[in-house]
Amino acid sequence: MNCTVHHTRLVPEGARLERQVHLRHNWAQNKAACRFHQNRLKTIRQRHPGGVVVQAMSAEIIDGKATAATIRQELKVEVDALREKYGKSPGLAVVLVGERKDSQTYVRNKKKACEEVGIVSYGTDLPETASQEEVLKVVEEYNADPNVHGILVQLPLPDHIDEQVILDAISIEKDVDGFHPLNIGCLAMRGRNPKFVPCTPKGCIELLKRTGVEMAGKKAAVVGRSNIVGMPAALLLQRENATVTIIHSRTPNGPEICSSADIVIAACGKAEMVDGSWIKPGAAVIDVGINAVDDPTAKRGYRLVGDVNFAEASEKASYITPVPGGVGPMTIAMLLRNCVDGAEAAFSKA
Repeated sequence: MNCTVHHTRLVPEGARLERQVHLRHNWAQNKAACRFHQNRLKTIRQRHPGGVVVQAMSAEIIDGKATAATIRQELKVEVDALREKYGKSPGLAVVLVGERKDSQTYVRNKKKACEEVGIVSYGTDLPETASQEEVLKVVEEYNADPNVHGILVQLPLPDHIDEQVILDAISIEKDVDGFHPLNIGCLAMRGRNPKFVPCTPKGCIELLKRTGVEMAGKKAAVVGRSNIVGMPAALLLQRENATVTIIHSRTPNGPEICSSADIVIAACGKAEMVDGSWIKPGAAVIDVGINAVDDPTAKRGYRLVGDVNFAEASEKASYITPVPGGVGPMTIAMLLRNCVDGAEAAFSKA
């Protein structure tokens, strides 16, 4: 069911409507958002039965789930073409250490996505007690395997294993997560192109592009400076010729800085920290966060929210991603994109 809600205000009859922006989202993925805006509309009409209801600014939902599905369809066509041209398929190897339920779920989802587009999945599951040397040995075997074009070590790793040592051991030619220091270094340098870009920030930029959000010459704020999302997202925005500010825990006037930005990428890891006061009217908002907050009315006793207060931000933004159903699906789609690119590069060299 598609839900279209016209965010409303009441004005004297005959007043000129300056801007009309519709809020559209998929009911199945964004029930809370639909109910919020429907209830708000009902309340306004009850309070002002004689008023003239007109459409005012409200954010359009960026549907990451639908966009990711489109990208997977595009990749399937590319994989079929590679198989026809070279007689080979891209291969992705995933290394899982331990039995964390969330990590196992992520790995299953990645394997399912690979199967959908025609990428061959390889996997090694190691026990929680596996040594760092054992993990390194598996990585080196995949580095040497010509049928594997991308290697992903599922994080986090057990405490006794140095994640950086493991990630650095992955061949840069197969670093589909984009975390190798050489890839990050090339990303930071003008005139240099990394072989791979980290998947989540790459997905953020892809959403902006496919939504038609102009980045060149615009002010952008990235909330959070992690190596996985915040820092590479800022570098990618800079490559799109945006003027970028990173807001972090030591930034004294974060809300003030953010409220002047045309584009906001929130990746601070704090539930709903970015509220309406942080958002410039008409800004495009990408919410990377996913946080569980207690909710006794929910079936599981909690609900998932982002780093952005969706209800408040959607009243001011022009575009916004929901949680869930926004950036999350794009991360896996960009992982597949990187793997296919790596395979094509390897096939063309052979």
